[in-house]
Amino acid sequence: MNPNHTVWRKESKSAENGGDCVELASVSNVIAIRDSKNPNGPKLTLNHTDFRHLAETLKHL
Repeated sequence: MNPNHTVWRKESKSAENGGDCVELASVSNVIAIRDSKNPNGPKLTLNHTDFRHLAETLKHL
């Protein structure tokens, strides 16, 4: 993952002052996830199927 060429997206309902947000980026064949408060920190990558499963699971919490 090349951070200089990665386009990160934050939830549109997220406050401009940060908060508890994650950012997502589509990189090659994976979805990358990072903490918006720590953009240089670790990133989690999931394939598209696993990301969809995670998103569906979180909707039901």
